[in-house]
Amino acid sequence: MITTTFRPEAEARLAVARQVADAVLFEGYVLYPYRASAAKNRLRWQFGVLVPPAWSAATEEHDFQHTELLMEPRPGATLAVEVRFLHAQRRSVQRACPGGGFETVPELALDDRLLVPWDEGHEEQVRLVVPVARLAEGDVVVPFGMPAAEQTEPVTDRAGATVGRLVRRREELSGTLRLSVSELDGPYRTQRLSVVVENTGDWLPAEGADRDAVLPRSLVASHTLLCLDAGRFLSLTDPPEWAKGAAAACRNLHTWPVLAGEPGRGDLVLSSPIILEDHPAIAPESPGALYDATEIDEILALRTAALTDQEKREARGTDERAAAVIDLADSMPPEVLERLHGAVRGLREVTGPAARATDGVPQFRTPDEADPFRRDGVMRPDTPWWDPGGDTAVDPASDHVLVDGQPVRAGCRVVLRPRLRHTDAQDLFVDGRHALVEAVLHDVDGGVHIAVTLEDDPGADIRREQGRFLYFQPDEVAVAEIREDA
Repeated sequence: MITTTFRPEAEARLAVARQVADAVLFEGYVLYPYRASAAKNRLRWQFGVLVPPAWSAATEEHDFQHTELLMEPRPGATLAVEVRFLHAQRRSVQRACPGGGFETVPELALDDRLLVPWDEGHEEQVRLVVPVARLAEGDVVVPFGMPAAEQTEPVTDRAGATVGRLVRRREELSGTLRLSVSELDGPYRTQRLSVVVENTGDWLPAEGADRDAVLPRSLVASHTLLCLDAGRFLSLTDPPEWAKGAAAACRNLHTWPVLAGEPGRGDLVLSSPIILEDHPAIAPESPGALYDATEIDEILALRTAALTDQEKREARGTDERAAAVIDLADSMPPEVLERLHGAVRGLREVTGPAARATDGVPQFRTPDEADPFRRDGVMRPDTPWWDPGGDTAVDPASDHVLVDGQPVRAGCRVVLRPRLRHTDAQDLFVDGRHALVEAVLHDVDGGVHIAVTLEDDPGADIRREQGRFLYFQPDEVAVAEIREDA
């Protein structure tokens, strides 16, 4: 039986994926500096916009999303589907007239905020629970619709007097959700699941209509969550060897499905208009949503806190979510801001003799344990990763790298041959010149870099004092002279 009521187990599992899904839903919703008057906030709604068919036919925008992926359901399994999107609602600002009634105005100034017209995002969802066996009998087609609506909200001053109101209008939306499955040939009970979400609105654009007119009739930031209560989905990014051919044949248009939730589980999928990796997660250091596309929390928090009082007033009046960002930046404790500076998640605990030698204190080493240029060392857990003294396996002053079978370290003379890579216009000027090696450096990805100063550079001493070197990889230098103690 098809229903729209989720079981508690499915509700709990989908809740695990919604934190990331919320980030997709509001990706680029309001950009720094969070004011409606900012140029970047005048062209919005870029991700997962499903427009009415008439507008799609006249433009390059899409009126549907098509998801295909592989699943291995167990007997009696049910599939929970949740389509989520924003319904753009127009907010106008009206001022109370002295003789009664209201008039529409371009702005309404209050003590703490400046209210201006704005398109808000009203969250919508379509939910469906269907037995997988039912899907095997034929396609499931579920039409859905959201009626037009109008709401008013009074605006009062600090004394409680009504000084205006906000009027919010939503246009009618209609769409269709289509589900189907097909069995794959082979020894495994694997099915290809297809999920199609489409805008079926019959709105016809008037002559001269622009994108601003179509957005209230579109499904914005549309994405789909899937939960299988018995069985698993297969990753399309990293499928099992036997399923690679079937995974490559899956057809995904204007969306991409990834495994969601905890790594190691396959019962959740997020099909997103933004390409993600399997098991995406929100950084635990993030203090809250900033809504800015490709956000960098630390920089945004600092820049937001530095806005003028007038800029913050307008941001607070632009959108409730923008107001929350302003309040978050203004109240963020120093220790929270410090956590945003960076985090290392690629180190893993050392086991065996190295761990036993530390009397039970966990030690950490870099992920690339097979790096031939590194000595077998450990990271000091009480030292930041960026501190040169944090890794006893690295010493730029004494480390070496083999170039044509000869060890090259600090103090060696080399001839620069960067023409092999052609990565920098400066290569034309240093090719063939002699240089002195100042250090051999290892990056966190296992790469090796040779820091040098030019022998005929009159400012070499200043560069050496400031640590401003030129950097080359081992295959971009040749040995000019070998030190006697090398």
